[in-house]
Parts: sequence; C-alpha cells; structure tokens
Amino acid sequence: MKEVLIEKIGELKKIAFELNEFLYENPETGNQEFAACEKICEVLSHWDFKIQKGYLGIPTAFKAIYGCGKPSIAYLCEYDALPEIGHGCGHNMISAISVTAAIALREIIDTIGGQVAVFGCPAEETNGAKVAMAEKGAFNDIDVALMVHPSDVTRESGTSLAMEALQFEYLGKAAHAADNPEDGINALDGVLLLFNSINALRQHVKPDVRIHGIIKEGGIAANIIPERAVAQFYVRSESSSYLKEVVKKVKDCARGAAISTGCTLNISNYELSYDNMITNNTLQEVFNKNLQSTGVNDIQPPKKPSGSSDIGNVSHVVPAIHPYIGIVQGHIPSHTREFALATQTDYAKEMLLKAATALALTGFDIITDKSLLDRIKKEFAESIKVK
Repeated sequence: MKEVLIEKIGELKKIAFELNEFLYENPETGNQEFAACEKICEVLSHWDFKIQKGYLGIPTAFKAIYGCGKPSIAYLCEYDALPEIGHGCGHNMISAISVTAAIALREIIDTIGGQVAVFGCPAEETNGAKVAMAEKGAFNDIDVALMVHPSDVTRESGTSLAMEALQFEYLGKAAHAADNPEDGINALDGVLLLFNSINALRQHVKPDVRIHGIIKEGGIAANIIPERAVAQFYVRSESSSYLKEVVKKVKDCARGAAISTGCTLNISNYELSYDNMITNNTLQEVFNKNLQSTGVNDIQPPKKPSGSSDIGNVSHVVPAIHPYIGIVQGHIPSHTREFALATQTDYAKEMLLKAATALALTGFDIITDKSLLDRIKKEFAESIKVK
C-alpha cells in the first residue's frame, strides 16, 4: 500500500510544483492571503475534499476534509509572505508539501479508513491564526497534526519559545518643553524608564528568556513634551508557565515607570500569544524513518529554540511535529529574498516531494497501526503535564 502512496506523489508533482510557484509569484502578507487561500482550496476541491472557507470567522483560513473515520490526520498549511521580501520563509513550500501529502493519502483513505484534514493557517509571521484555531476547538477531533518547514538543513522537530506580545502606552500631558516644562508630564520618559527597568530585570531571569522591544511612538517634536509614547515588546521563554512569571515582572516594571513619571499606563497585547512547541518524539521517529526511506539520511537533531511559532499552541492540544527539510546545498538564511528564490530550484522541488512523501507515509502508519497511535497519545498526555 505504501508503494501506491509513493507512486501517487510522483503523479502529483506537476500540481505540487505549480502550487509552489503560484504562491511564490503571488506573495501576500498575513491575513491578506486571499489568492493563496482560493488557489489551495481550488486544488483540494478538485480532489473531492469538503471545504470550509473563512473557517472560524477568519477570512483567509480554511478547513478541508476527506473521509469520516478515525484516526484523523491533519496537515497544516501556512501561506503568508513577508513584507517586501516575499516568501523568504518558504511558506509557499509548506502549503505545497502539505497539500501534496494530503491528496496522496486521500487516494487510499477509502481502503484503510480514517480521515485526512488540511487546515489553512494564515498569518504565522504575525498574528498567528493557529492560536485562535486551537482555542476555538479546531483540533479537538484531530489525532495528530503534521507540517514540514523548509530550511537550509534537514532537522528534527524541536521546541520553540512561548511568547507574549505586549504593548505599553504611556499617557502624559503636553507642554512647551522650554517655556513651561513644569506643566507637562513626559510620556516618553515613562517609556525610557521602562527600557531601563527591563534591562535591570535581565540579570534576574533564566537564560532562555528573551525580552526585546522598540519605541513605536515617542513624540512629535523636540519642543513639545510628549503626551503619548508607546513601546512594544516580545517576551519569550522555553516554558509557558515560566513565561507568565516573567510577563508579570515586565508589567511591574511598566507600572513602576508610570508611577515614577506620573503617567497613566495602558497595557495590551498587540498580537496573539504563542505557547512553546511540544514535539511528539514518537511521531518524529516515525517521520524520520519515512523520510530516510526517500533517501534523506542526514537528519540533524533539533537546535536550541530561539524563535516562536503558533504551532506551539496546536502542540498543547494534539500531538504534533514541525520538522525541517533542507532545500539548499550550502547556507542561505531564511527571511531573505535569496531564500525565497531558492524555493523554486530543482533541488528544492526534489526535497518538496520527499517531504510530502514522508508526511503521507507517516499518516498511513498512524492510521494502520493502532499501537503506534496509542504510544503517540501516551507521550502527548505525559508531555502536556509539564509545560
């Protein structure tokens, strides 16, 4: 039966390459991916997937399903691009890989049972839709969630940092900075004191914590005491539970700065918060074996987490993996125009098909081996006890 899947992937390569190229040629930023969403749904609809567009009220999200049995295998699509750069993170390939794997597995679902689902997940680079999807129960009936991300090397799924995006708005009182400064309250001073307080805090947090921010607004003219100033920060940690402790300390820094300067302070989230990624190692081992069967043997271990992704929220709801497939021979950093261009090379296309094959074979293994699914779920139950 696996031979049927492998053969089907070969038959789908034209569709896979066309989708990869279409998304590359038509980059759209987060929550604006209307052409991408329409194109992917058009492809899946051709293969008899039942499509829900505007899924959960998110205009560029979708859910596509084929079959009605259990277990249910979900493949995740990302398709937002970066401003001015295009698909420098390779989300065009993520969609092509997931869609190709889903269509291949769909070909034998009627024979082996189960269900294949594809989720269109907008805005991973900014206000990740997977956060809202996880909160609203999109994955509650899913047994495993899978995706593969292009990179400069092939690497196992690892962890990611939990992240909270905080905005601090300081409100003061405008006055002439030279004539009557005593009548003013300097909102920018509140922001500057916030930065200094956070810098002092860094000594007293664990090494995995990252706190980095910008001054979004700091006044309009040098001779006017700023009545409004805004700072935005990302606060990150390897643990969602420890992140909460750090966020409390950061907010206390902000409140102290407001008291010291006499400002009014408003604290809000300017983007959704991300949980840390919990990789299901049993699931990753199965994917490794299937990827090796395609001839990919140099699979690097996970790297130390440095960024955040909304698949972290998915991994707290359902067993999940987020491995990487190397699409370049050498080193090209992501989030660059050069990496975007690399997604269109013959080598990248070859690796696209191998990643899709491994995803489809992994789905097959889970559906046909109940003991494997039991082990995956047992590991998941244990892992979410420690977040």
